Amino acid sequence: MSARAPRRGIVTLTPAPAIDLTYRVEALELGDVNRALEVTTELSGKGVNVARAVALSPVPVAAVLALGAQGEALAREGGFEHLLAGVPDTGRTRVNTTLLDASGTTTKVNESPVAVEPALWGRIAARTERELDRLDAEWLVVSGSIPALAGSGEPVPFLDVVHRAADRGVRVAVDTAGASLRRVVDDLAPVALLKPNTHELAELTGRELRTIGDVADAAFRLHDAGCDIVYVSMGSDGALAVSASGVLRAHAPATVVNTAGAGDASLAGFLVGALGEGAGPPAAGVGLGAGLLGAASPRRPTALPDVAAGLLLAASWGAHAVMQPTTLLSSITAAPTATLDLDPDPTTPLREPATP
Repeated sequence: MSARAPRRGIVTLTPAPAIDLTYRVEALELGDVNRALEVTTELSGKGVNVARAVALSPVPVAAVLALGAQGEALAREGGFEHLLAGVPDTGRTRVNTTLLDASGTTTKVNESPVAVEPALWGRIAARTERELDRLDAEWLVVSGSIPALAGSGEPVPFLDVVHRAADRGVRVAVDTAGASLRRVVDDLAPVALLKPNTHELAELTGRELRTIGDVADAAFRLHDAGCDIVYVSMGSDGALAVSASGVLRAHAPATVVNTAGAGDASLAGFLVGALGEGAGPPAAGVGLGAGLLGAASPRRPTALPDVAAGLLLAASWGAHAVMQPTTLLSSITAAPTATLDLDPDPTTPLREPATP
């Protein structure tokens, strides 16, 4: 009998999609009339952003989301409707507004997620499982804000989707914040990868993060609680990953234009790189796949990801994303080269410290 081909696909689930409205201004003057130099409108939401970035690689990808008429039109306009596994939605889509000034400062005003009707959530969950099967997916990415289930006062049961995916042998990556992130941490068994940024990590662990060592120690708390890989995006300080193999840090040069969507681009880069689909070998002798996750379990595939390759591509794509004015990553051809520290100096101060 021939060996089973390794899984390659990635499915993203965006429980709370959004329309991203971005204004670029010369200088933002609060309390005054500001004239926009440029205005862009995009279908977004963190899972959509991740899928758009993954689609720049050879990895098969699909983005599951509730899709209204305006979102569908924006996807067609952007030429990426083929990536969307949209569940028809007659309700309104929230609008997130970004203000960019010439200094590189990003100001965001995000609308709260729109409550999801139980029947619609059932269709979204079912579509997610169909896409996992269709792509023979290696990863499910649950990304972004978690909306309320209409009429219940509780969030949509996204952890049920996480558990069912893990039971099928799919690795699950989660990128959310606040109360939703705390719910995930209380139930880490099915989660293979957790992706907080430094501010979310500080809030979650109640620890002040002023050095690389502080970030690594806080990330190890989540790893020791049961998460295989904790990947922390650190803004201008690069990216850090904690796993059974220890601590890795990667960094790439960037001139900041817009930070919105950079974390999504970096997560996409991590997954693509970890699947071995980067532009080439990240560096001689830096693969960490073997033995990374320990013995295989019924919930874990046997092929292990390459964290070093993933982290290098994450830092590269994240840096490339902040140099673009739009939320969505449109190209990776000019992405900067990242460098990797296998055992970073824990006393290195963060340029952007974080407090709880």
